[in-house]
Amino acid sequence: MAIHFSEEQIINRLRFENPWWESNNIDRYYSNMKRREYFQLLFPLVTERSIKRSLVLMGPRRVGKTVLLYQAIDELIKIGINCKFICYFSIETPLYNGVALEELVNLYRKIHSIPMNSELYIFFDEIQYLKDWEIHLKSLVDSYHNFKFIVSGSAAAALKLKSQESGAGRFTEFILPPLTFHEFLSLTGNNDLIYTDIKKEKFFYKSNDYKNLNDKFIDYINYGGYPELSLSEAIRSDPGRYIRNDIIDKVLMRDLPSLYGISDIQELNSLFTYISYNTGSEMSLEEISQNSGVAKNTIKKYLTYLEAAFLIKIIHRIDQNGKKFKRANYFKVYLTNPSLRSALFSPINASDALIGNMIETSIFAQWQHNQNHRLYYSRWNNGEVDIVSLNSKQKPDWCMEIKWSNRFVNNPNELKSVKTFCGKHSLDEVMVTTIDIYTEKKINSLNYHFIPAALYCYTVGRNIIQGKQEKVTID
Repeated sequence: MAIHFSEEQIINRLRFENPWWESNNIDRYYSNMKRREYFQLLFPLVTERSIKRSLVLMGPRRVGKTVLLYQAIDELIKIGINCKFICYFSIETPLYNGVALEELVNLYRKIHSIPMNSELYIFFDEIQYLKDWEIHLKSLVDSYHNFKFIVSGSAAAALKLKSQESGAGRFTEFILPPLTFHEFLSLTGNNDLIYTDIKKEKFFYKSNDYKNLNDKFIDYINYGGYPELSLSEAIRSDPGRYIRNDIIDKVLMRDLPSLYGISDIQELNSLFTYISYNTGSEMSLEEISQNSGVAKNTIKKYLTYLEAAFLIKIIHRIDQNGKKFKRANYFKVYLTNPSLRSALFSPINASDALIGNMIETSIFAQWQHNQNHRLYYSRWNNGEVDIVSLNSKQKPDWCMEIKWSNRFVNNPNELKSVKTFCGKHSLDEVMVTTIDIYTEKKINSLNYHFIPAALYCYTVGRNIIQGKQEKVTID
């Protein structure tokens, strides 16, 4: 039975959600939080008005989307936007149930007697709670040319599907991934573990304390993908309950898997548990089907959903010649956030038997922040290379080996697979990760760059985000 709330009740709720109308400030709870690096990428899109589009902020649960919206409102106020020209709606609020977006917008305008030609900023948080939200939002973008609409949602798979189906030319998508290792160090006050070393007009990140840096890296692997988990000792004491109940269960059970034709939620949950335990391992549809008893076509559907929900990233295999296989029978699946595995099973330490897989997962978690990368792994009868990047001509342009060991620094010739691969493709450099040694060695024509895995993770995450910032500035 539907409950209808009075206009007065809705107005009172609106005033509660928008305290800056009276105080000129957002809630101190949000203003005191450190800003993620991604804020510098998001805010130019918030203020962009030359293109008539709504901004759709999407990503996994609990990565800080709502916080980012409040911080955007805070910045709008600081640059001089009239506080009454900024309105925030939390669509999951029961009072708004059954109320159309346009009705909410007009009620807000009525409160302040705002004329139609005003340049407003209107935020809809958790938009997925409104049925057919994409149709409502598209209509608003088409009808209210002076209003900038910014929406967020946690049902990432469903949100992305509907955005692409109905929002073409009307929506700009912005994906907020889990924390990079760089962001994790920044939020936890450990940036002093890294310094910038400038040599010959090039800069490199280094550390004076790799032991402490590696301790923080293990913390990141276990707890670091989510801001709350990174900062709260109480949540860290039971990360399984926080991640399983508040993140995984909601994604797998509540975030509209039916859009992808998924009806057996238990089966989906079992597959995700299997993938989480084996993150970084090579898999095949045949193998997964045999181990789970689920048909291969059904598994493909599940994998599509899990990837669209930003829970996993599938990395495809190429051969020794750098060629893709016509049939992608084998692939690797990585969790987009290593702490998902630690919460589902148990935290790991630096000597854990599965530390190698978790290091790989963490490195790929940094690379996912670059949506345009073309990363693969290469495997053939007697060799494998962990990461291979293909250029626009589908030719290998760099490769690397992911190790959690210092052994190969003095024995680089043992890295036979990568040596063979580099020779075959005329690559004269290769990156190899270590535990705590940073050095270079040249043997014959191949230059080996040895770098601590933690430092490499930091470097990839920081460079990708800063590169995006430069692009936003240029564009």
